[in-house]
Amino acid sequence: MHKKTLTYKQSGVDTSNTNKLVKYISNLSNKTKIKGSRISGFKNIGGFGSLFDLKPHKIKNPVLVSATDGVGTKLELANKLNKFDTIGIDLVAMCVNDLIVQGARPLFFLDYIAIEKVEKNKYKKLLKGIAKGCEISKCYLAGGETAEMPGIYSNNKFDMAGFSVGIVDKSKILDGKKIQKNNLILAIPSSGLHSNGFSLVRHVLKLKKIKNKNILKKLLEPTKIYTNEVLKLHSKNLLNGCCNITGGGITENLPRVLPKSKGAVIDLDKIKTLKIFKFLKQSNISDNEMLKTFNCGVGFCLIINKKNLKKVQSFFKNKYKPYPIGKIINSSNKKIIFNGNIKF
Repeated sequence: MHKKTLTYKQSGVDTSNTNKLVKYISNLSNKTKIKGSRISGFKNIGGFGSLFDLKPHKIKNPVLVSATDGVGTKLELANKLNKFDTIGIDLVAMCVNDLIVQGARPLFFLDYIAIEKVEKNKYKKLLKGIAKGCEISKCYLAGGETAEMPGIYSNNKFDMAGFSVGIVDKSKILDGKKIQKNNLILAIPSSGLHSNGFSLVRHVLKLKKIKNKNILKKLLEPTKIYTNEVLKLHSKNLLNGCCNITGGGITENLPRVLPKSKGAVIDLDKIKTLKIFKFLKQSNISDNEMLKTFNCGVGFCLIINKKNLKKVQSFFKNKYKPYPIGKIINSSNKKIIFNGNIKF
């Protein structure tokens, strides 16, 4: 009597699924190639590690800057709506928008997808969004990892993480030293919630039993990628500092880029909020909680010399044109003073 042979596939992991998609991934990667991403005789996709050559970038004193992040529970909303084509843009944005805070230009990006089972159509949409994010930010999709994990993930749930590396000349790192008293703080509008605060968002949806698909789709609006505009400003020496407004909002993120001797005054009544934040505010969330949890319409902050305001604004299209919301003050503890009330 012969015993039945066990296979990895019988345990719920079918490696042939992802192996068959290597060519698709490779084609997406090829569309994102930039200087340094092509190494003669070596293929990054399908190998054990990805190579990148810094020499073509001709930076005298190169410093590498790294960032990693995820999309959080926004993934649950994507699952609920069965919409996976833009969540990859969020993943890239959450990493590259951090890199440019130091003045670094994104070079390459890697993703990690953990999933119960690879479903070809869903998987392709996730990867296509990642590649789109890399194209927008002019960042090379160097590779990634997919892990089928039945037992850890169930009911079509999955998780994504991203990792990105950028480069900046040592003499051009934005480290806060240029920030001075009376510098203007500009807000660049967000595209929506970006990828923060979604556990609270989902709690609101559950309490109010909201099933309106127009509202749900608006919540899935992908994170705005600010790399092109911000790096152009940096190349023109128009930035003294900048800040990505992610989890923690202005309240917790702005102090991270200020020198010890400086603080900020923010005029809340100048902030242009979006309708989606007004919708959330209706659920009896305090102003303080809104500011600590969401970007409230401010996706990214620039710190500049007042005389350069119009020049800086000229680099942006109307929808994302930055506008003043405050100024830098002398402070011994990076204190953020909020004046007025935010208009929801």
